[in-house]
Amino acid sequence: MNRTLYSLLFHLGLPLVALRLFLRSRKASAYGQRIGERFAFGLPALKPGGIWVHAVSVGESIAAAPMIRALLERYPQLPITVTCMTPTGSERIKAMFANEPRIQHCYLPYDLPWAAARFLDKAQPRLAVIMETELWPNHIHQCAKRGIPLALANARLSERSARGYARFARLTRPMLAELSLIAVQTEAEAERFRQLGARPECVSVTGSIKFDLTIDAQLLVRAAELRGQWAAQQRPVWIAASTHEGEDDVILAAHRQLLEHHSDALLMLVPRHPERFNAVHELSRQQFTTLRRSSGEPVQADTQVLLGDTMGELLFLYALADIAFVGGSLVANGGHNLLEPAALEKPVLSGPHLFNFLEIAALLREAGALQEVDDAAGLAAAVRRLIELPRDAQRMGAAGLAVMKANQGALQRLLEGLGQLL
Repeated sequence: MNRTLYSLLFHLGLPLVALRLFLRSRKASAYGQRIGERFAFGLPALKPGGIWVHAVSVGESIAAAPMIRALLERYPQLPITVTCMTPTGSERIKAMFANEPRIQHCYLPYDLPWAAARFLDKAQPRLAVIMETELWPNHIHQCAKRGIPLALANARLSERSARGYARFARLTRPMLAELSLIAVQTEAEAERFRQLGARPECVSVTGSIKFDLTIDAQLLVRAAELRGQWAAQQRPVWIAASTHEGEDDVILAAHRQLLEHHSDALLMLVPRHPERFNAVHELSRQQFTTLRRSSGEPVQADTQVLLGDTMGELLFLYALADIAFVGGSLVANGGHNLLEPAALEKPVLSGPHLFNFLEIAALLREAGALQEVDDAAGLAAAVRRLIELPRDAQRMGAAGLAVMKANQGALQRLLEGLGQLL
């Protein structure tokens, strides 16, 4: 399949795209808003001649934030257009850069040739940066057609994804050949990109910029103050973050088992997607005394579960916890960012499905900073052990922070590569 056939099939699939938007809007009304932007109509006024950064959703937006702030500092004369594909990503971008007038934001239009062209005609960037592995053939081709250098930053490519791209070599090879820089996390991923058709001189191993996460000291102060307000300084507090459908039942079952041994334990349960907040709250409320974080009410002594149903607070909620479980890993979703709790020196737990973070998981596992569990009993036992053996918890947390520090520097290497393109 070449790009012409791909574009034709995309056009034919637009009714399905519309149906998907409609169905998602029934759960999250924001999907029914700003639809014109997804086709490059009704875009906000964009100052041309800057840098365009695309981060598909919340996780990529958070990962991109240090890079975007560094670009703002290095190039004070340039506006930066930040795009995403999801309402949650959009809200996160707006919250992170609310006080930065040089940041302009909209949805990235769908990968249709004319929509990509309209967007680029309006933004007219001097440089395009796509986070991780959002490979859109028409957007990439339209950049190449206009002579806009395009970099793939913090790029990942698993064996499974590489096999999928290889099946469409007539589409993939010319697309990768049009990229100006592919800044990958590991040498294994670099070789996969080369085999798929990327120009060898454009592939650079920079490491993962997620290791360059810095923690604001005030975050820890605020967390300690809130624990004090809750009168929970001595109370065991654990978090299950970024959970997906199929995981919440397991986590709540684990919490039920934990309460048999530590009746004052508090679980902070944070679903990954806002459209699931109400359903997870109902699930928890049927079994435990549950408080919604969005209510603004303080945690009481009898509160057993705090539902994290606010946006942009995950790092703060990690800071509040003693032990962190990272979701998307008990189900075959591939996991989520393990480094956020590690940067806060928390012992990290996860399920076995970590194929999106194999290298990072391996580093944490080998250092003794990560423990994987398979089910509710295993999760309850792991949390209980870390409560009852605080020195083990401290060792795990310290090991995770050491892994973070040992692997930092990727952001600086990426910025040097982007600087050469500019």
